[in-house]
Amino acid sequence: MTKKTLAYIFIFLFIGTLQAKNSYSQTVTDSALQSAPDSVAIEIESITVPMEITDNDRVMDMLDSLVFLTFYTDTEFTTDTAKLNVYNFAPDYIPTYPDSLVEARIETLGREMLMEMGYNKYVKNYIDVYAYKRRDLVSRVLGLSEIYFPMFEELLDKYNMPLELKYLAVVESALNPTANSRAGAKGLWQFMYGTGKLYGLKVNSLVDDRFDPYKSTDAACRHLKDLYNIYGSWSLALAAYNSGAGNVNRAIRRAGGTKSYWAIWPYLPRETRGYVPAFIAVAYIMNYAAEYNLYPVHPGILAAEIDTVTVKDVLSFDQIAEMMEIPKDDVKVLNPAYKSGIIPATEDKSYILRLPAYRVPDFIENEHALYAYKTEKGIEKEKLLAEIKKAQERNIHVVRSGENLGLIAQKYRVSVNNLKSWNNLRSNTIYPGQKLVVFAPGAYSSSSGNSSTSTSSSTDISSREKGYHTVRSGENLGLIASKYKCSVSDLKKWNNLNGNTIHPNQKLTVYEPKTEQAISSTESNTSSNNIVYHTVRKGDTLWDIAKLYDGVTVDQIKKLNNINNSKKLKPGQKLKVAVKS
Repeated sequence: MTKKTLAYIFIFLFIGTLQAKNSYSQTVTDSALQSAPDSVAIEIESITVPMEITDNDRVMDMLDSLVFLTFYTDTEFTTDTAKLNVYNFAPDYIPTYPDSLVEARIETLGREMLMEMGYNKYVKNYIDVYAYKRRDLVSRVLGLSEIYFPMFEELLDKYNMPLELKYLAVVESALNPTANSRAGAKGLWQFMYGTGKLYGLKVNSLVDDRFDPYKSTDAACRHLKDLYNIYGSWSLALAAYNSGAGNVNRAIRRAGGTKSYWAIWPYLPRETRGYVPAFIAVAYIMNYAAEYNLYPVHPGILAAEIDTVTVKDVLSFDQIAEMMEIPKDDVKVLNPAYKSGIIPATEDKSYILRLPAYRVPDFIENEHALYAYKTEKGIEKEKLLAEIKKAQERNIHVVRSGENLGLIAQKYRVSVNNLKSWNNLRSNTIYPGQKLVVFAPGAYSSSSGNSSTSTSSSTDISSREKGYHTVRSGENLGLIASKYKCSVSDLKKWNNLNGNTIHPNQKLTVYEPKTEQAISSTESNTSSNNIVYHTVRKGDTLWDIAKLYDGVTVDQIKKLNNINNSKKLKPGQKLKVAVKS
């Protein structure tokens, strides 16, 4: 008997046993009504509240935002749906199920969760969104969950909270770490400026902690736990997370003091009325994706493949991208909190940088050279520090009744487009009480408006000696430029290179500072060193191996063994290591 046959038998058995049960598709859940007074129950049935999901719905906005989200680049991965398609559905087939079966599945989920799970027409509407109307985007959400859910679960467990709260971030942002709402909420957990500040999320011109996946998740856990301690109900805590405790308190009073989500449902703001139903729909679809012929799109990198390093000096994404040869877009995807691509670290304050785990040893080995590295755009430490200083010259303007962007722009002698750019505004609509970031005239400029400064001046070769560098396996222009204290653009100019591609044994013209000797190659030093062989053990990295031998670096091991990809070390592999004699 095939799995497909068993699935059909299971469906028919459920339909047969559940025919006598009332469908939840037209009324609120019985469990919620039982806890509410009769008068309230009648009122819920009699009040007609429009709940159609339109294209302007916030859930739809967040799903649509994924269209423009860049996934981490990884061209080697191919999704194998053959293993995931356990029901042998045709590729274009979209399954549908009776309400009774969907209700039974949600009831099963509810037995494993602390959340109030139920099925009604409002939940059904959101299931239709995720299962049918936005199928392609839900596949992207399923892929992104492989990055973020492990971290969510770790922090929820830390605060002893229900792990199923991880699904809330799908409702909030569709797991888009750079999501922006029309009201100004930002990040995976959609924090407003004031609420984020209350929970320690700092915002300035260069860094916005609301976009930091870890910090914002920790803050969301603490905020949700505080709300649960007020209401004693996770459903009410979710409602308060969305609309604020004030709106929930008013709804409770209007419902006669009953602390039941479905009892106060008619009295909540329109968006909040769809919030818990959307949560239930997400939990259902994420657990029954295969039943709807939905499969994840691989995001290119998984949670276990991401690691962190501590940045102790000012650093730009351009420096990381050029010297380490990591695509700049990938650095942005992993580090969305740095809004301008600048990490404003100083001696007194360090910052965290997320990188692919296999590149962390490279960062540690070349950390100081990376801070000093001069990019093709001429970004140096002094210029970065100047950008940081300029970024600090800002004001916070609280919008007053009757004001518009034109009046505010005139007051601060800036343009309307500047105001919209600095505050991520899609339109000219603002409202009283809204906080706007305003920079002093000339204190802040975008890269597109400052292109004249992006071309670096050539290095003066009059104080240097001409020489030649033979390219070794694993080297790139960034590393070579760092060795000779010049820029990549200098190397390209000196050697008439049109692109960044170089190959082993290629000879490059270089100009070395006269006051310093040219950097010696690893090979020229091996005569004074002893060569030993190291057998790779399971879990070994080049960084681990280098630490075992005095004075040995990762770069030396890579060059001596012609290693291009340190991620592909195999247990039992023998590596040459040059140790001091």
